[in-house]
Amino acid sequence: MPLPFAAATETADALVALFVVLLAAKLGDELFKRIHQPAIVGEILAGVLVGPSLLGFVEPDEALELFAELGVVFLLFWVGLETKVSDLREVGGTAIRVGVMGVIVPFAAGFGLGIAIGEDAQTSTFIGAALVATSVGITSAVLIELGVLDSRAARTILGAAIVDDILALVLLAVAVGVAEGDVDVASIGVVIGLAAGFVAFVGLGGTAIMRRRPGLLHTPRFSESPLLPAVLLCLGLAAFAAQIGLAAIIGAFFAGMIVAETRDQHPIEEEIAPLYAFFPPFFFAFIGTQVDLDALLDLETLALLAGVTIVAIATKLAGGVIGARSMGRRDALLVGTGMVPRGEVGIIVAGIGVTAGVIDEQLFAVIVGMSILTTLLVPPFLRRMTANPSG
Repeated sequence: MPLPFAAATETADALVALFVVLLAAKLGDELFKRIHQPAIVGEILAGVLVGPSLLGFVEPDEALELFAELGVVFLLFWVGLETKVSDLREVGGTAIRVGVMGVIVPFAAGFGLGIAIGEDAQTSTFIGAALVATSVGITSAVLIELGVLDSRAARTILGAAIVDDILALVLLAVAVGVAEGDVDVASIGVVIGLAAGFVAFVGLGGTAIMRRRPGLLHTPRFSESPLLPAVLLCLGLAAFAAQIGLAAIIGAFFAGMIVAETRDQHPIEEEIAPLYAFFPPFFFAFIGTQVDLDALLDLETLALLAGVTIVAIATKLAGGVIGARSMGRRDALLVGTGMVPRGEVGIIVAGIGVTAGVIDEQLFAVIVGMSILTTLLVPPFLRRMTANPSG
């Protein structure tokens, strides 16, 4: 019977790939912790090492991508557990300003850069959209590692990231519409309405319900602890957010915030800890496996990569600093730096651009390279800034 054998072989290959990626990621984690560097940088570089660009042990396939998605979902669920609605309300105005400026400045610069290098309006729109993206998963992991997730700057970054994500979705809808020759104003309005409704009813309404009934997670009889209901809530809201066009991580983040309102927050954190230790390394290593070093060997491509990366860092940093200037120079700089990583979000935008036929292979390699570089460069700076309050 060849079909069962083939299925078994595919399963075996997937298990081997998951084993190799997890082992490499944790070895990278271990090494970088020993040399006092951010662990996620070691996990990303481990992905580069075992990925197709170097050793070629694994390919970024669907199974690995699924584990990577679960990784960032549980990462943001964990971040939500450490966040209260009152914390976000405290920085609400500043977070909105940071999110808005962190979209306007990079998009304008990215679009202008595209025109300056001879690209048309369609391609330039996608370049701008790729520079708008922020990977809150990357910054959140560093803030957790440094133990500063409860700081005012960290809460501002989280709030701004939500605003940033919603506005980025609107810009992406515009970019796709431009590529297809039809900008649908109605569909853009629907995206904005759904996003606003999700934040209001799920984020604010859900936390209010849980504050009134803090023992709700203990109600189901199918679970001996609140862990399973909490995970179901996390996956359910992540799936719902993805279905209405938002990022799944926003749903996971709000699920964590809802659970954080219960009396059982700390026991749940202890039970979630193994999931947090297991899944996120797949996310960071998966980013590394997507690096194509061969595509970056051309001098023209490298020069373009350097230019795009400099613009990506400078504009996001400027937008964050301008939006958070009321917090003081140090915290504003910390917020701006925390908004810089593009991570998987920039790669996704580049992939959509390729599918739409407006991003060629060179630009795809450049945007992916920029996403990786901004992801690798920021953690050491965040570590230095939080370790040196006067700097």
